[in-house]
Amino acid sequence: MSPRAGTPGPASPGSPPPPPTSTLAFVESPVQLLNVLEWAHAHGLAAGGRPGAGTGGDTVGVTGADAGGDTEGVTGADADRGSVGVTGADAGGGTGRTAGGVLAGSPAGRGVAGRAPEGAGAGARDRLTLVVLSPTDPMTRGQLRRMAELARDEGYEVRWEEARGGATAPFQTIGGLTGALRRADRVVMGDPFSRYVQLLLTITRARDLVVVDDGTATMEFVAQLARGERLVRWHRKGGRPGPRDLLFAPVSAAARRRLVPDSGRGGRRVEVFSSMPIEESPDGVTVTANHFVWTRARFGPPRLTGGADLVGTSLVETGVVDGDRYLAAVRALAAAHGATRYFAHRRESADKLHRLAVETGLEVVRPELPLELIARRGPIGRTVVSFPSTVVHTLPLALAGTDVRVAVCDIDPSWLTATASPRAEGFLSGVTGTARDVQRVAGAVLPD
Repeated sequence: MSPRAGTPGPASPGSPPPPPTSTLAFVESPVQLLNVLEWAHAHGLAAGGRPGAGTGGDTVGVTGADAGGDTEGVTGADADRGSVGVTGADAGGGTGRTAGGVLAGSPAGRGVAGRAPEGAGAGARDRLTLVVLSPTDPMTRGQLRRMAELARDEGYEVRWEEARGGATAPFQTIGGLTGALRRADRVVMGDPFSRYVQLLLTITRARDLVVVDDGTATMEFVAQLARGERLVRWHRKGGRPGPRDLLFAPVSAAARRRLVPDSGRGGRRVEVFSSMPIEESPDGVTVTANHFVWTRARFGPPRLTGGADLVGTSLVETGVVDGDRYLAAVRALAAAHGATRYFAHRRESADKLHRLAVETGLEVVRPELPLELIARRGPIGRTVVSFPSTVVHTLPLALAGTDVRVAVCDIDPSWLTATASPRAEGFLSGVTGTARDVQRVAGAVLPD
């Protein structure tokens, strides 16, 4: 039997060691990058680059939302813009501290430069390069830069691509990555719904494909793959495809076929690395559980406050939940649980957060790292209340062994907009219903 691709085979006495496996990981969000680090730790991949070494001389981990000036008025790093009750990790803008008190790249963050994860065996010869396909959203960029700094402190190579920096940027990015894609033995991706990733999948010859969590969307991806459906994000399902969807349909279909395992000679293996409940998976797909072992090893345990914290969601921004009803629900939850802080989702709009801070009195915090890391480091409330989202699945894992109680508030059907996908109510209910180790709390009954 030939050795599994990506794992060095046995060497005969005196023979040179087998060449290292080349792994390319494509990420577009901070959570995706975190889950690639968790995947690498779980599979015993050694760090592939020298500490702090990157490609192209990119500056990563600079204070502020983004070294390139990508800041929003709602962050505390720019306090002179008149934000009300809205703070970032560093209102002074000069210490480099992230929310929760972690200095990216410092001993406090427990990043061990150049050290392979515990238990690294044959896979320690694997070489992992993280490719950040940078979005344009300022807060996402800021969190990505801090996560990239942590990855570099772990010794991994990080390649920052301004993939959306103008009309010609996609062509330059894809052209620059084509050679590495064709040489890669394994490709790891965080968002199989991404058109960028789908296009890259049509180029690669890698026989090992890995999908790491991009939040609750992973549940829908696996279900669609199992049913042989086209890949459509859950909040858009049921809608009529637009012109761009129709134009891109052949590429999307080709990418979906690439994500189906092939058991033939020299076939293709597909792994899903997830902390989500996977109820149906395609034949031949390996599902590996993400227990956030790296996060718990590198951060915390957290210092707990006596109160409660609320976790925000971008359901208003995606057109699923009505903005006024969402604000009323937040106000009711804060009063019911004695919450004082609101951890904003990175895609929540500055206008909405400003209004929320004024009308609820909550301190709105823009985390500079994914909430799993912020909560693990602390300080964090003894109760964390969230709407249906990824964190109701991930926080109990990241906070295992602590006294933090995670609670989830259902989305009342009356909060949904008239344009919300027909799939929305069932999907959100499933996110809540399948969450483990969380407490269900009743949402406010809002007047019409």
